[in-house]
Amino acid sequence: MTEKLIGTVRRWIEQDPDPRTRSALQELVQRAESSDTAATPELERLFAGRLAFGTAGLRAELGPGPLRMNRLVVRQTAAGMLSYAEEQLTEARTKADNPQDLLSGGARKIVIGFDARHQSDEFAADTAEIFSAAGWEVHLFTRPGPTPLLARQVLVLDAEIGVMVTASHNPPQDNGYKVYLGGELSRFLEPHGRGVGAQIVAPVDQDIAARIAELVEAAADSPEAGAAADADAPAGAATTHPVTEEARRSYEREALELLDPQNYPERELHVVYTAMHGVGGEMVTSLLRAGGFTVTPVAEQFEPDPDFPTADFPNPEEPGALDLALKAAEAHNADLVLANDPDADRLSAAVYDEVAGAWRQLSGDEIGALLGRHLLERGPLRPQADGGAPVLANSIVSSRLLQRLCQVRGVGHAATLTGFKWLARVQHMSFGYEEAIGFNVDPEHVKDKDGVSAALIFAEMTASLKARETSLVAALDEIAAEAGVFVTGQVTIRVGDLSELGKVTAALRAQPPAEIAGSPVVESLDLTQDPLPGTELSEATKTDALIYLTEAGDRVIVRPSGTEPKVKCYLEAVADTPGVDAAPEAISAARAQAAERLEQLRSSMETMLS
Repeated sequence: MTEKLIGTVRRWIEQDPDPRTRSALQELVQRAESSDTAATPELERLFAGRLAFGTAGLRAELGPGPLRMNRLVVRQTAAGMLSYAEEQLTEARTKADNPQDLLSGGARKIVIGFDARHQSDEFAADTAEIFSAAGWEVHLFTRPGPTPLLARQVLVLDAEIGVMVTASHNPPQDNGYKVYLGGELSRFLEPHGRGVGAQIVAPVDQDIAARIAELVEAAADSPEAGAAADADAPAGAATTHPVTEEARRSYEREALELLDPQNYPERELHVVYTAMHGVGGEMVTSLLRAGGFTVTPVAEQFEPDPDFPTADFPNPEEPGALDLALKAAEAHNADLVLANDPDADRLSAAVYDEVAGAWRQLSGDEIGALLGRHLLERGPLRPQADGGAPVLANSIVSSRLLQRLCQVRGVGHAATLTGFKWLARVQHMSFGYEEAIGFNVDPEHVKDKDGVSAALIFAEMTASLKARETSLVAALDEIAAEAGVFVTGQVTIRVGDLSELGKVTAALRAQPPAEIAGSPVVESLDLTQDPLPGTELSEATKTDALIYLTEAGDRVIVRPSGTEPKVKCYLEAVADTPGVDAAPEAISAARAQAAERLEQLRSSMETMLS
């Protein structure tokens, strides 16, 4: 082990406030110094760089060192975020129209939530301590809760910063850190105000990352000055304002307001619900019952458990993740299965398909189309704040079906870059979704995806269809008859490491395809230099993604993953239908035609990208 590496590790140990990770590193150092051949490579891996802070905040495996989620990384992140925010707020107040603002200035607020993963409460308490010591008004949730509850509280408190400690649907060994901006800070950085309460976007993420790096470097030069905390002190010594049960009750009251018992009074619906060992169970079952629906929770997955004993990968989209819920649905003769991911910001659903004679899980695009049509028929669930015409929206990698449906109905539609941080900024949005089972039915109150309120509205819609003696599957056929058939799929190309991701799209730029699966490419967009239709290009919206449209109506999007060593290729094939009076046989034939075309696209792109 080199002297440089041993010095770096020892400086880290000196600053690490957690005796567990400190001890793990000390043991590795001792083993390395005793010529243990496995210890040095492990230390080199742990200190090969720094966990990147981006628009998704932080997300990684728990463990010691700068490339893992731990208390020192969190405290360094909080310190960098604090330094950046104070600098921006100081500048904002010097530019204020009212000179009195310079003298009085409101309290600077941060609200912090956390899920039930390992160390989530500790990371939340460490963040609270950093901001409390700087004189901020710190609002800390008293127990684990869903991500949309934290996102809502950022708006309720008009807080400058919101932090949610969660790794969403990642494996049990991971944790993460989401950052929202609001209040005076957000309005200064985005004067149009559409980013208030939403997750950060570029260049804010880059600026915060740079500030974190500066502070870490300064601490490395002067370890005693950069020590994050008393080495043996537990997390949580901050003075905080507790966010109590009233915040939950307030959220639940607002969610129930979304139901329309006058025009959609039907409640004859039996729902099987799984929380996937996450934090949504208590709130979602309470809301569904309060809304008048019958609910059977999946008992084995109801209580929060950071080890996720029945789901190695607690993502409702993963094969087998809903097996226990589907078994319960069969046993109880249920009408619908609903599932949240562990932090309850996403929603999945499964229905019984009478034609197939089996339960099947709906895709994110199918749920988006169903909710979209329901809300087109109901209208916005809340009045627009400024009275503008409602707009429905989805991410660009989602299906074009909702866009077509909006065109048919004469309602505005917007497509954004991937991620709810962009959807949340769509002006006048009344509903938004992304294909990765993220939905927002209440953008006025939550500026992020929300699997809790979406579950409530999905149940309302399903009960209404059941009362009309129809089904969700039949409703999808009705949508297809009105707007056409759109079938989506993905191809994933894995690479050696993250550094190779750009090579795939670079090769396509150097030699763009003239045709895909035998159909000429008639339009292409390079989102590093072309704006999405109806938008303007800026540094914040540039992203490494390529879009190809073919003469046959296909769409292919190639986009490197931001967090994993793989390139995602989103495919969509289409087929026209005879019209709203189309027979079921005609819809089935159109689906088969589109599905066949999708397989041709899949084969073509696998060959092109391999």
